[in-house]
Amino acid sequence: MANLWSARFSKELDAAVNDFNSSIKVDGLMYKEDIEGSIAHAKMLGACGIIPAEDAEAIIGALKDIREEITSGAIVIDPAAEDIHMFVEGELTKRLPEAGKRLHTARSRNDQVAVDARLYLRAKTDELIAAVKKLVEALYEVAKKNTATVMPGYTHLQRAQPVTLAHHLAAYCAMFMRDASRLKDCRKRMNVSPLGSGALAGTTYPIDRRMTAKLLGFDGVSFNSMDGVSDRDYQVELASASALIMTHLSRLSEEIILWCSWEFRFVELDDAYSTGSSIMPQKKNPDIAELVRGKTGRTYGDLITLLTMLKGIPLAYNKDMQEDKEAIFDSVETTLACLTLFAPMLLTMKVNADNMSKAALKGYINATDLADYLVRKGLPFRAAYKVSGTLVAECVKRGIALNDLTLDELRKESPLFDDDVYEAISLETCLNKRTSEGAPSEEAVSKQLCIIKEFLDER
Repeated sequence: MANLWSARFSKELDAAVNDFNSSIKVDGLMYKEDIEGSIAHAKMLGACGIIPAEDAEAIIGALKDIREEITSGAIVIDPAAEDIHMFVEGELTKRLPEAGKRLHTARSRNDQVAVDARLYLRAKTDELIAAVKKLVEALYEVAKKNTATVMPGYTHLQRAQPVTLAHHLAAYCAMFMRDASRLKDCRKRMNVSPLGSGALAGTTYPIDRRMTAKLLGFDGVSFNSMDGVSDRDYQVELASASALIMTHLSRLSEEIILWCSWEFRFVELDDAYSTGSSIMPQKKNPDIAELVRGKTGRTYGDLITLLTMLKGIPLAYNKDMQEDKEAIFDSVETTLACLTLFAPMLLTMKVNADNMSKAALKGYINATDLADYLVRKGLPFRAAYKVSGTLVAECVKRGIALNDLTLDELRKESPLFDDDVYEAISLETCLNKRTSEGAPSEEAVSKQLCIIKEFLDER
């Protein structure tokens, strides 16, 4: 296919250069958006009298046919084409040799690719938001069933204080809910039409940018034509939001990987979301969680690619910007794939509540509550902290729990201990007394689940 810009040149482009210069393998994904933008542009050109109305109608009809034929496979996108814009225009001019040549009036590939990318990524952002909500829904369903499942809460990966699995999973819900909010904010800034910016300086034709923006579902138009074609900050923002989603997925993956191990045995993944070993028949590996953890670094690389691409290029458009699509498309598709698999993996996961409870009992995670008991009896917290720490050290030495100490043994460290101490440091009491907003008591977690449900019910 001859390049539509070749009139200025006396020699054909070297084949290797053409292949290096081509972006069709990546931007071919945007054929629907490219045609959608062209249809809106043709409607506007006809309505404004810039091209004859009958030509506009013929162009729109032919573009719709091309879209259907690409979708059905009747037309295969030519890998030798420079980009999707040239391919579609080439197909159009084959069908409409004269009228087809009018389509590119008052338009540049610079604003064309800018509008294509925004349309494509707007749809992908909606998919991401829906996928994040599905994940939050899965976490919510598992949490609802485990409001009384006691487990150790950790700091430094050391058993720290008692929580419930519901409380633990609600923390991830909060993270992913913020991720959804970031995506919605990103979508608002993305949903601005650059079409009509031309190559960089607009056009001398009496176009109606507001008309094309409305036809394409944009909230408005870019108010500066150079900015319209030369920035990709909305892609950086989307890549950043995707990277944060993957950060949260990776942290959850790490915990699931730990919890699946024989050392923890807190959960067991369904066979459909695990793999085995080619040599060790006893193995059941959490490969999905491991792959999600691994793919997180990939989305970080995509974000850095976009930032680095933009940091040194002057206004307006530069060919460097062709590198944006591969990075942002990979970022979005990787994140979508991970989200899509994660939700059903969680819903089919078996929770070993007994193992969680046993771990909670053996971790001295009621030591803070023991100190708080003494504080309520009148001892200053630092003094109570020392008594509790001394008792923990004694229990570690003897291999017993705090609850196993006799009252006489407790009173050796402080006369303030009484029979009610055992009730005060039981795990159930430790949990249910933590009623502050956001805490792990059943009452507090119930309120958290209500907040999550409100998020899920939003449209």
